[in-house]
Amino acid sequence: MNWDDLRIIAAVRDEGTYAGASARLRIDETTVGRRLARIQRDLGVPLFDAVDGMRRPTRACEAVLEHVGAMAAHVAAIDRIGESQPGPVGRLRIASTNAVAEELLAPHAQVFLCDNPGLTLQFLTASSNVKFSRWQADLAIRLRKPEKGDFTISKLADLRLYFFEPVDRAGGEPIACVFPDELDTIPEAQFLRARRVNNARCVTDNIRIIRTMIQSHQATGVLPELSCEDLLSDRSLRATPLAKRRDVWLLVQNHLKRDPATRLAIEWIRHCFKDLSRD
Repeated sequence: MNWDDLRIIAAVRDEGTYAGASARLRIDETTVGRRLARIQRDLGVPLFDAVDGMRRPTRACEAVLEHVGAMAAHVAAIDRIGESQPGPVGRLRIASTNAVAEELLAPHAQVFLCDNPGLTLQFLTASSNVKFSRWQADLAIRLRKPEKGDFTISKLADLRLYFFEPVDRAGGEPIACVFPDELDTIPEAQFLRARRVNNARCVTDNIRIIRTMIQSHQATGVLPELSCEDLLSDRSLRATPLAKRRDVWLLVQNHLKRDPATRLAIEWIRHCFKDLSRD
């Protein structure tokens, strides 16, 4: 069953003839007859009786048409959505790390959504990258520049990075938070390796875990500026800025570059990052 076939049933009922339905739907009369015959065969019941040269709906047809009417109302309502919303309409899937979504995007999301009532944001947060080639997301924010692909890449910011350590080490050597081996090329891992930190017994790529460990004043670790504002004012911690920064990149599906809803989302994401890395 498809919507075009169901519209034929309604047209034949309203016009009373295949010719009338053909003219109304602007399709060939033989096509109307052929598709109606297929529908009746699939349903296993007759939909029309021929009475005095006219097609009269059977009881089964009337039952079908009740559902067709409801579906037509829903289709009309869907068509009116774009007219009722002041601005672009759509759902945008944004992939990012948890830290980016929680610290940068979420605080600004409420205003953005209130200003654009036709838009819906779906946040996809995970440490593994979404596969753009499979259209798992419409936009993505990455902390490493991706390889070339069928998407548009632009730079959002370069994040400052800070190494935190407790000022008071009376309790002994603090636990060092380090990154998994597969991340050994990122600036944070390179810094920790050059520093030759001791007591490296917390291995994670989760920013929230590193932040919680540092807040205990019994651990060391590296955090991006978006996750450490309150820690920088903590006098029990010493913050050392790293020489290297972390680039942030925005990926956009090529077929969405000129889409009005996507362009609004891109502008909003750039606004979320605008205050970072300003000297």
